[in-house]
Amino acid sequence: MQPQARGKRAFRDSIEGAMRLIFTVCGFIAIAFVLLISVYLILSGLPAIKEVGLFDFLFGTRWDSTNKTDPAYGILPFILTSVWGTCGAIVLGVPVGILTAVFLARVAPPKLAAAVRPAVDLLAGIPSVVYGLVGMMVLVPAIKDLFDLKAGDSLLAAILVLAVMILPSIISVSETALKAVPKEYTEGSLALGATELETSFKVILPAARSGVAASVVLGVGRAIGEAMAILMVAGNSPNMPGLFKSVKFLTTAIASEMSYASVGSLQRNALYSIGLVLFVFIMLINVLLNRILKKDKE
Repeated sequence: MQPQARGKRAFRDSIEGAMRLIFTVCGFIAIAFVLLISVYLILSGLPAIKEVGLFDFLFGTRWDSTNKTDPAYGILPFILTSVWGTCGAIVLGVPVGILTAVFLARVAPPKLAAAVRPAVDLLAGIPSVVYGLVGMMVLVPAIKDLFDLKAGDSLLAAILVLAVMILPSIISVSETALKAVPKEYTEGSLALGATELETSFKVILPAARSGVAASVVLGVGRAIGEAMAILMVAGNSPNMPGLFKSVKFLTTAIASEMSYASVGSLQRNALYSIGLVLFVFIMLINVLLNRILKKDKE
């Protein structure tokens, strides 16, 4: 091998080694952040759980952290509200998102798809507070008038806002997954006599199910972790969940009280405990969904 060729190869090997080192360091940094967050939440959240009691904290139905004579720290209404709100957003948002992705990837003319995609990207870039502001000014009064309620800020308003907020993630990732399916699948299906619609829903969509499921995971994460928009439309009252009731989510409970909870108080520690419960909740959902995806691949 000539010296010039050896020099080029040595340079390429050094670049590859440097990039491999950078990727390894980035991977360990990500793991370190997850571990640090986990340790911090555990250390900050356990004192309140020990003082209140695990059963009373998780299954108590009354939250009154500012009561000086008889405070209560039961977060069951927050847990159930978060579950119902996330499930409602998924039921409304996932079908719309997947159907929109199929439309953009398989049905829409190129010019129409090129016009719709920027709108989807714009939805993804809108700040949460803007969603909350529009919901508070438009959606909440509409629900109040439509159902003849005293106030329109409710679980229903939160579900509708969350359903819109998870659409961009579901549409973008699902469309990418649908486009990644080899063209041979389409050609083989059409050659066997299937229609375009049958090919899209019975061949292409099942073939892209792992990517579509990943989009749903992203949507679930967005729905569970949202706070600001929900704080503006849900009413922020610690009630048991009801479709037309003013409710409080796990995230909004932290956001609404952390600013005035005194450092070292049981109220502040209980808010850290809510953060720990939310963190564990999200981790369990991710593990469950990843197991489902793994079984599908197998």
